[in-house]
Amino acid sequence: MNKILIFGGSGSLGQAIFKELIPFFDIYSTYFTQNKFKNNNRYFYFNISNDFNDLLNKTRPNLIISSLKGDYNTQVKFHENLIKYCEINKTKLLFISSSNVFDYFTNFPSYENDKTFSNSIYGKVKINIENKILRMKTKNWVILRSAILFDKRSARLKNLINDVKHSVPIEIFPNLIVNINSTEIFVKQIHYIISRKLKGIFHHGSKDLINHDEFIFSIIKNKNLKEVNYKFVYTTNENRYLALFSSTNLFPKHLQFTHEDVLLEMFE
Repeated sequence: MNKILIFGGSGSLGQAIFKELIPFFDIYSTYFTQNKFKNNNRYFYFNISNDFNDLLNKTRPNLIISSLKGDYNTQVKFHENLIKYCEINKTKLLFISSSNVFDYFTNFPSYENDKTFSNSIYGKVKINIENKILRMKTKNWVILRSAILFDKRSARLKNLINDVKHSVPIEIFPNLIVNINSTEIFVKQIHYIISRKLKGIFHHGSKDLINHDEFIFSIIKNKNLKEVNYKFVYTTNENRYLALFSSTNLFPKHLQFTHEDVLLEMFE
């Protein structure tokens, strides 16, 4: 049985991954600020600024999932050391990345083997870490690039509802064409990758596209939110894309989905 350690397992995505995998694997996870995990013997306190060797000696995972957040420079240093550990110990590494590694490109959706290029600091940090993983000698890694996560448990939905409640303008991008990811499907895709012992770069997003403003309007309508203030943000006069499609690492049909599926799941 795989022994798996999730770094960043107390976040919403980390918890969802843990819940999906725990019936099938020997799973351990880390937390930092959420002390509710203190008495859970499968969760360990971990500060990204500290050394991880004691934790890894306790758990001895043969697969590590990185879903950590934190200071960008510290993230890069942490992953440098983690990559060295995985190389030496022949441990498989799954790194959760983002569509923002392509946010410089505006004219088309991005595929697994496209060149990464970002204007944002967040995207540049993800690219930095990805490039270090791509240079691993063992090739025993998976890069999981996620489209925008927007589902019933996501912070984005909670923040949107809270902003409407407090009359905070909702930012929408009328010229932005995106695809969407769902936590529920994302974790099932990760499970599939682990079970099939797959490697390489995977894109996680709906198989169709939608304008950002249309998607937000659909949420507002289905949630029956009233008196909504909008802030229209135009970063360009032309349509631009921030979307991930797959050409080489396709998921089976039962793990493919549309933005409508995400909306339906959101309002169940």
